Amino acid sequence: MAPSRKVLVIGGGAAGNALTILLRRAGVAVDLVEARQDWNATAGSGITLQGNALRVLRDLGVWEQISASGYGFGSVGITAPDGTVLHIQDDLRTGGDDLPATVGMQRPQLQQALIDAVRANGATIRLGTTATIVGQDDDGVTVRLSDGQEARYDLVVAADGLNSATRAAIGITDKPEPTGMAIWRVTAPRPEGVTRTDLAYGGPAYIVGYCPTSEDTLYAYVVEANRDRATLPPETYADEMVHLASAYGGYWPEITKTITDPAQVNYTWFDQMLVEGSWHRGRVVLIGDAAHCCPPTLAQGAAMSLEDAVVLSELLAGSGTWDDTLLNAYYERRIGRVRAVVEASVQLGQWQLDQVRDADVPGLMARTMSQLQERP
Repeated sequence: MAPSRKVLVIGGGAAGNALTILLRRAGVAVDLVEARQDWNATAGSGITLQGNALRVLRDLGVWEQISASGYGFGSVGITAPDGTVLHIQDDLRTGGDDLPATVGMQRPQLQQALIDAVRANGATIRLGTTATIVGQDDDGVTVRLSDGQEARYDLVVAADGLNSATRAAIGITDKPEPTGMAIWRVTAPRPEGVTRTDLAYGGPAYIVGYCPTSEDTLYAYVVEANRDRATLPPETYADEMVHLASAYGGYWPEITKTITDPAQVNYTWFDQMLVEGSWHRGRVVLIGDAAHCCPPTLAQGAAMSLEDAVVLSELLAGSGTWDDTLLNAYYERRIGRVRAVVEASVQLGQWQLDQVRDADVPGLMARTMSQLQERP
């Protein structure tokens, strides 16, 4: 690896943080710019991390923090709307037998673990900063930062999310499209009996579920048809979620009693996008949600972003020539695996939207997840 190589990573989410850690480990100089001054350290409720995501987090050196702050489990329950357990399915250990099948955790805890690892590895970090591509040639990219500085990089990595400004700036016209569903999420105290994810289908919502995120917490979610946001004032969010969830039994009455603060409830539409053809233009390359996004029906969004970072860093660290051939190889390594996840995630939701009663949900999930046992 040439010691003079310098990379700009735009965006400090899971993909950008992971790539920064791995490139610094390989001896590459990295500048990380993040638009939010708080580095998204407090945003979000909960996240479900399956084995293939945990495998990457272990490789990043943060598994000890994840294990300590999260809640590991190995099965998912399917319940009737009244809470009756209909089926319990063991989760596939996609990260290997030495890792839990699944860990639920509070999203800010995951972000903080990655932030701490980035800070420890010698990257240059600029928070509250955005970056604009000024121009590029065969040797590198010129970038202007929002603080007025200009800099030159051998490679720019756009990890700036599903609404990536960098993606549009380099001429990739793909944009996320709504799938027709939306999700309400909230963090709540964990009832003692909640030791795995349980999902209920039917009733007034398409899906209701919860996932333990620590010994004391869980995150609960309700999936419905998306609605015009203008009809949903933020101060009504808690009431809206409680209204939908009140039709469900089991642990839901205990959970809904705690949903009182609308500021703690998040409402988000499901989106889908998959950039086809290539994920780069010249020496600017997309990673994570900037290249692909999908509904959380398989809980694989963060995992796919983390895997992107592993593959891209491996190729960059292993080659003295950073060119179209290398960046096309990154795309080719990722596209089949990511396409399978995106298409399956969208299909699972579409079956519900279309009210398909005989859909092979277990079969599709099993086929897709089995592909993820192999390293990317």
